[in-house]
Amino acid sequence: MPGRTTAIGSRHTYHQNQSTMKIPFVNRITGNPFPSGAWVGAMLLMLLVVSCARMGNPDGGWFDETPPKVVSASPEDKGTNVRTKRIFINFDEFVTISNPTQNVVISPPQIEAPEIKGQGKRISVELVDSLKPNTTYTIDFSNAISDNNEGNPLGNYTYSFSTGDHIDTLEVSGYVLQADNLEPVKGILVGAYDDLSDTVFKKRPMMRVSRTDSRGRFVIKGIAPGRYRVFALMDADGDYVFGQKSEMLAFNHDIIEPSSRPDVRQDTTWIDSLRIKSIDRVPYTHFLPDDICLRAFNEILTDRYLTKSERGEANRFTLFYSYGDSILPQIRGLNFNADSAFIINSSLKRDTITYWLRDTALVNQDTLQMVVSHHITDSLGVLRLQSDTLKVISKQSYAKRQKEQQKKWEAWHKNEEKKRKKGEPYDSVMPREALKLGITPSGEMDPDQNVTIASPEPLSTVDTAHIHLYSKPSGDSLWYREPFEMHRKDAATYILKAAWRPETEYSFEADSASFTSIYGLVCPPVKVGLKVRPNDAYGTLLVSLGGMDGKRVIAQLLDKSDNVVKQVYSSSGQLEFYYLQAGTYYLRMIVDDNGNGLWDTGSYDEDRQPEQVFYYPEGIECKAKWDVSRTWAPASTPLYKQKPSEITKQKGEKEKQVQHRNADRAKKLGIEYISKINGQ
Repeated sequence: MPGRTTAIGSRHTYHQNQSTMKIPFVNRITGNPFPSGAWVGAMLLMLLVVSCARMGNPDGGWFDETPPKVVSASPEDKGTNVRTKRIFINFDEFVTISNPTQNVVISPPQIEAPEIKGQGKRISVELVDSLKPNTTYTIDFSNAISDNNEGNPLGNYTYSFSTGDHIDTLEVSGYVLQADNLEPVKGILVGAYDDLSDTVFKKRPMMRVSRTDSRGRFVIKGIAPGRYRVFALMDADGDYVFGQKSEMLAFNHDIIEPSSRPDVRQDTTWIDSLRIKSIDRVPYTHFLPDDICLRAFNEILTDRYLTKSERGEANRFTLFYSYGDSILPQIRGLNFNADSAFIINSSLKRDTITYWLRDTALVNQDTLQMVVSHHITDSLGVLRLQSDTLKVISKQSYAKRQKEQQKKWEAWHKNEEKKRKKGEPYDSVMPREALKLGITPSGEMDPDQNVTIASPEPLSTVDTAHIHLYSKPSGDSLWYREPFEMHRKDAATYILKAAWRPETEYSFEADSASFTSIYGLVCPPVKVGLKVRPNDAYGTLLVSLGGMDGKRVIAQLLDKSDNVVKQVYSSSGQLEFYYLQAGTYYLRMIVDDNGNGLWDTGSYDEDRQPEQVFYYPEGIECKAKWDVSRTWAPASTPLYKQKPSEITKQKGEKEKQVQHRNADRAKKLGIEYISKINGQ
């Protein structure tokens, strides 16, 4: 009967009762056994070939999953009265260190970058800054150290020493999340100050620092007893001070007092990804607070300047600004007349402004020279009217466009000539290009949707007398004229609104030349069929909010890509989503403090936090014909536990890949697998 096969960590043993057989080594050409000397030579040759051809783990072998171990350090870890700035940490195997500049954090922060190198079985650290007296130093390697073979990380390793006669050992920890979507922020600095003033963040470098991991988690170590404030900074210039408005930051006014207490945790040892081998109670020192949560944001960059001008298409050019302005730029042409020369489209924030050229003569002019008068921030940070001379050059020259047009004409003429020779109807004059409209949706639609009509270029006229909407209720054979409204969204886009009734067919029809562009292009006849889905194709979601106390909120239903599917506004404590197609949705809520219908960022100088964002902590399944109800108290769950993992883009790194690979291999072999490392 076969014995049992087991694997423990990187070691495995096979036990199998087999009969012993003597098999001679046979010459495969002659079929005769080799003599003993030749047999030995052949075996050596085969071993040499196999060893050259197969490097590393043999196929089917186990992966080493044991991380490297620290065997000694000089000066010793947690040593006191240290005077040297050169440190060696020795390991039991060859190690590598990944991107130490970014991954290794030293407290107090070092202005001059230290030299950190891997040297076989040791890592050397040489500090450049002068050592401060009576100070605890911590070198937080996080997961930067791994073995040289399988890349097993030495997780969350920190080395410390003191220039005084004692070591500060307290720790505080927590999370940094992006304020607008609660995504974990990886790699941001988190620092503690014992100066509790509001201006310290812009005046003094951080005192003790850490850096967040892939989960947004940080641990600041080596802290002395006292009272502190904690800040986060995506430090662009390496000075550990918030000095640039482009730097992501986080702050609050919470005062923390580090402490510790003895505690017990449960460590789980797994047989495989489904079966638990044992759960052990392990004593440890619990450092508090361990749930600090900082919401990181970027301030609005209000300094205004022209970033670029661009004329990608001959019929328009665009001015790009770093920030918008309520007053549009004024343009004076130097080699053309700018009076009534443009149709202007600007973005919602007025930081991107497109000028469509009305006159085809200007379209055919490759270079436009102009003086642009606009508000620009001066060296004192004040908006002032400034005039700049610009030259915008078309990327599609007139000659190039004429050449392309000639090719089109020749191709058309060749085709029509073939028709003429065959006696088929043909055209003697090349027809003018038609205006192609984009109409969405087409086919099925929801009752709360509207129809968008988009032109590739600005429209000069829209003749609603020649635009029609017809409806045919379910079960009826007749079409009825349907009232509608046309609303202009911008120079090239219109929205068609109507009372879209469930289970009803619609036909949107436009006669030829109903839409005319500023260049005289007209649309051909248009006919688009639409059908509104029946009510029983939808579900409804009703959410009762707790703890919002009549606050104005923006509630957004999201898909699995964190994109907004539906949005509602409420101040009643009730959220109502109708006409939901079957599927799984996620719910985000913005507390709209200023009532502008948008999420607003914060400001350090104005002591203003970004508007609060909450996520319902799990997906919500909606089915057709179902009314789904939920009760939600957004503040009852810590922010760092709210966003569902299915829509979290910043995933935690797979720090135990080897264990998972070994578990998968054991499963395929049908054998038991016990990891050396807990918490597989």
